[in-house]
Amino acid sequence: MKVCVIGGGSTYTPELVEGLLRRCDMLPVSELYLVDADETRLSVLGPLTQRMAHHAGSNVAVRYGTDRVAGISGSSFVVSQIRVGGMGARLNDEQLGLEFGLIGQETVGVGGFANALRTIPVALSIAQDIARHAPNAILLNFTNPAGLITEALCRHSDVTTIGLCNVPWSFNMGFAKGLNVSPDAIEMDYVGLNHLSWVRGVTIDGVERGSELVRGMKARALKAQGRGVASDEPAWSPESIGVIDAIPNYYLLYYYETDAWIRYQRGRPARASEVMEIEARLLEQYQDPNLKEKPQELELRGGAYYSETAAALMADIHCDVGSVHIVNVANRGAIPGLADDVVVETAARVTRAGAQALSTEPLRPDMHALVQTVKDFELLTVQAAVEGNQDAAMLALLTNPLGPPAHLVETVWRRLQAVNAGWLGKLEAT
Repeated sequence: MKVCVIGGGSTYTPELVEGLLRRCDMLPVSELYLVDADETRLSVLGPLTQRMAHHAGSNVAVRYGTDRVAGISGSSFVVSQIRVGGMGARLNDEQLGLEFGLIGQETVGVGGFANALRTIPVALSIAQDIARHAPNAILLNFTNPAGLITEALCRHSDVTTIGLCNVPWSFNMGFAKGLNVSPDAIEMDYVGLNHLSWVRGVTIDGVERGSELVRGMKARALKAQGRGVASDEPAWSPESIGVIDAIPNYYLLYYYETDAWIRYQRGRPARASEVMEIEARLLEQYQDPNLKEKPQELELRGGAYYSETAAALMADIHCDVGSVHIVNVANRGAIPGLADDVVVETAARVTRAGAQALSTEPLRPDMHALVQTVKDFELLTVQAAVEGNQDAAMLALLTNPLGPPAHLVETVWRRLQAVNAGWLGKLEAT
């Protein structure tokens, strides 16, 4: 079995490699091929991955290079974890948000929009290579904004694609710890889109425990409020949890507490600059010829349980166990009220054929309204990127709940084009 990682020069790669090596009994990988456009990063991550495999006693052959076709050819799985434009582009996204008093985060708002427009053409090009050189491979998309990129891939390629995020796995592990049960015992009623989701219920051995978790979350928020925790970072309040009456994805704070987030981002360094510093330290550590395991500092980079999410999914697909994972896949009627062909993040049955979303109850009206609006924004974004349609791009900005007011839409769009010159494919300014 060959696994190809596009974006193998990422500082996340050791996390993924650790998960693959730990599951070698269920996932008999014989070759791991790292592909990246950045030869300097590959010259660090490639040897580190080889040392990790050797230290684990694995016979996996680790190869690396810039030739994407060589990496993809003959692969069973292709993992995409690319960042088009690098961390510099992410910094521009955040600064663009600040410039106009908007959210500039890498997956939501104007930042997520810019990231998607840079990434969609590259993601579809990767899919074309997979269709030609590994037509039976499954593409696992971790590239942000994960749901939106998966939407583009499912609409405009014939490659079997599953979108992944570490947040559902983090929820599962957190619930297991809070309820003192095995993570395998938990069944989540998880609905929405990537970074726009809710856990409406948690069942253990047929007993509903979700309301208990909501009460616990509300109690912790009340306790933090009582202690007067000194942090200006937006957080869930007892009142907000009471109104939502579900376990919300952390990223929903951007939608529910937008003003607080804008104030917060004005008063602190951009997250991209913090990540750049973390990555510089990590890459320095990775060059140590004595380093043979994932360094603990990688946890500061974020992405908890990334290795578990990816490796467990690959193993279950390979073994055809029919297990349930929370992933990004076509709705196909699973969530009533949403179109069949749109990509949602929900529970899906995983087999060798891919993932099939499981039927669930309709979204509550307030949830449905937000999901439908953001999905319409995503569809306009995909249309803009694929067709080079600037009218669709501006309508996407107007539709996004975190976008600019109507009178600023064209101004923001022109500025976005300027700071992303050379990265927007058909949407380049003329």
